[in-house]
Amino acid sequence: MPASTEASTRVGAVSPVSAPDAPDSRMAPGGPGYRRMSFALFLAGVATFALLYSTQALLPLISGEFGVAASEASWTVAAATGGLALFVLPMSALSERFGRRTVMTASLAVAVTVGLLVPFAPSLPALVALRAVQGAALAGLPASATAYLAEEVRPKALVTAIGLFVAGNSVGGMSGRVITGWVAQEWGWRVAVGVIGALAVACAVAFRLLLPAPKHFTAGSLRPRVLLGTVRAHLSNPLLCRLYAIGALFMTVFGGVYTVIGYRLTEAPFSLPQGIIGSIFLVYLVGTVSASTAGRLVGRLGRRGALYAAGGTTATGLVLSLAGSLPLVLLGLVLITGGFFAGHAVASSAVSKTATHGRAQASALYQSAYYIGSSAGSTVGALAFHAGGWAGTVTVGLLAVLGVVSITVLGTRAARAEQRLATA
Repeated sequence: MPASTEASTRVGAVSPVSAPDAPDSRMAPGGPGYRRMSFALFLAGVATFALLYSTQALLPLISGEFGVAASEASWTVAAATGGLALFVLPMSALSERFGRRTVMTASLAVAVTVGLLVPFAPSLPALVALRAVQGAALAGLPASATAYLAEEVRPKALVTAIGLFVAGNSVGGMSGRVITGWVAQEWGWRVAVGVIGALAVACAVAFRLLLPAPKHFTAGSLRPRVLLGTVRAHLSNPLLCRLYAIGALFMTVFGGVYTVIGYRLTEAPFSLPQGIIGSIFLVYLVGTVSASTAGRLVGRLGRRGALYAAGGTTATGLVLSLAGSLPLVLLGLVLITGGFFAGHAVASSAVSKTATHGRAQASALYQSAYYIGSSAGSTVGALAFHAGGWAGTVTVGLLAVLGVVSITVLGTRAARAEQRLATA
C-alpha cells in the first residue's frame, strides 16, 4: 500500500484482450493520450496523499492550540486513514458500476472541498470529523486508479504507468508534510493545511482536464451477494490473511513512528523548529528506493526471506532511534523507512499473485488492513508516547515487527508442510 506507503496495490479488473487480428487501441508510451494520462494520475496521487497526511507533521502545534495530548491530536491522522480503510472496498465496487474516472473525480471533489474547510475547524472533535470524511472520500482513488490503468494501458507499459502513479503518492505524502512544516513555522497550522487544500484543488482540476475518457471500461452490476462471497473466499485463504496482517503490522510501526516523531524532536535535547521537523519527511525518498528494489530482494532471498530482511531492518532502526544523538535518530528513521517500504512492497505484490480471482477485492482488503494499521499505529503509538515517552512508541513498533516475523515463520512452516504432502 505499494512502492510508497501510501498506493502500489493492484485494484481493478483484468485488462481487456483485443481480438487476435485487431490493433491494440490501449495507450502506450509515445502514443496518443499516454503522457496526459500519466501526468493526470501523478497529480491525483499528489493530491490524495498530501491531503491524507496533511496534519501529521503539525500534531505538536494542534496539541498546543487545543490543549490536548499527543494521543488525542493523533486522531486527526487516524480518522483520515481509518475512513479510507473502511470505504476502500465499497468504493472499489462503485468503480465497477459507475466507472473509474467518475469515482476518482467525485472522490477528489469531495476531498478537496473538505480540505478547504479543515483550516476553519473550531474544535478538535470538528477537525477529527472533517478528517474522517476526507479519508472516506479519498478511498475512491486507490480503489480506481490502478483499475483504470489496467484497462486503458497496454500490458507492457502497465508497470511504468503504475510507477508514475506511485511516484505521485510518494511525492504527495512527502511534500504535504514538508510544506506544512515550513508554512506552519511562519503562519501556524491552519494556514499550512489551507495551503495543502489549495494545492490539492489545483491538482484535482488539472487531473479532471487531463485524464482521457475511458474507452475500455465495461460497467458491472452492484451485486452485494457476489461481492460478499468473494470477500469471504479471500478471508478464508490463510496466505492472504497472513499478508493482510503483515501489511497492517508494518504500517502500525510506520504510522506510530511518524505520528510521534514530531513531538520527540520538539523536546530536549533536540528542540528543533517546526520547519526542520517537517523536512525530516524527506526520508521518504529512501522508501521510494527500497520499494523499487524489493523485486530484486525477493529474487535473491525469496518472499519470506525478503520479509525477514525488511523486519530486521525496521527493528534495527527502531533501536537506533532511541539514541540521544540526532544523527543516530535520523539513521534510525532511514532504516525504519527503508524496511517498511520494502516489506510493504513485498506483501502487497504477493497479494496480487496469490489471488486467483476477485483481485480488485483482494487488493482492496489489503489496503483496508494497511490503513487500519496506520490508524492503530497513530493512536497506540501516541498513547505509548504519552505513557512512556519515545521508548514506549519504540516498544509498540518492536512488538509489531515481532508479529511480522512470527507470521512469516508460520508461513514458512505451512509452506514446508505443503511440500512434504506434495512429495509424500
